[in-house]
Amino acid sequence: MPTYTYRCENAHRFDEVHTMHSVPERSVCPECGQDARRRPAAPHLSAAGSSAYGLIDAASRSAHEPDVVTSLPGAPRRPGGGITRNPLHAKLPRH
Repeated sequence: MPTYTYRCENAHRFDEVHTMHSVPERSVCPECGQDARRRPAAPHLSAAGSSAYGLIDAASRSAHEPDVVTSLPGAPRRPGGGITRNPLHAKLPRH
């Protein structure tokens, strides 16, 4: 939910969180009890890109819901293990 900044007549500033469709123009200052008006403020934008958010979400999700392992990982790959015996592969160009 968005955070909105308010300021009273005594220059106290405070933030409140409201849904976008129920934002009051005025609020009560928690320090002095005076009427406070909503002030325009810069949006709180993040410098992280969508790929960074994906990594953050995946890390937090795996911390609470780790993947369940049902079998051991496969054997490590050996060098040269990709040799094929299919005769049709012999016709492919080699690099």
